[in-house]
Amino acid sequence: MFSRLLGVVLLAAALGGCAEPPYSNADNDQLKALLAQGVPIYDIRRPEEWRSTGVVEGSRKLTFVDAGGRLNPEFLPRFTAEVGKDDPVVLICRTGSRSDKLARELMEKQGYTQVYNARHGITGWIAGNNPVVRN
Repeated sequence: MFSRLLGVVLLAAALGGCAEPPYSNADNDQLKALLAQGVPIYDIRRPEEWRSTGVVEGSRKLTFVDAGGRLNPEFLPRFTAEVGKDDPVVLICRTGSRSDKLARELMEKQGYTQVYNARHGITGWIAGNNPVVRN
């Protein structure tokens, strides 16, 4: 009985993990198209990360979480003041993990409707030989 219940739980978890995210993932070509349309891009990494790799030109730098994973208390008030709930916006981090979590939060709990996640983050952008700026 227990093993059958465990099997059902594992199957549900596996199927749940395959569900499409509520936001849109953007590869490098899609990211370029969004930027060309004037969609703002928010680089949610930390200042030391921006300095280390540079950022996509035009990025608005706004740290989401600190090195310990604690939410930056300035993040949500500033973000919500700058981005309307129905405005398109791109999020980028190092590999797409933090921006995935934030995109889900913005769509599922904050009521945003057009959030794009840079699928492989700045590392994928750079690996695709795309330019960065340092400032």
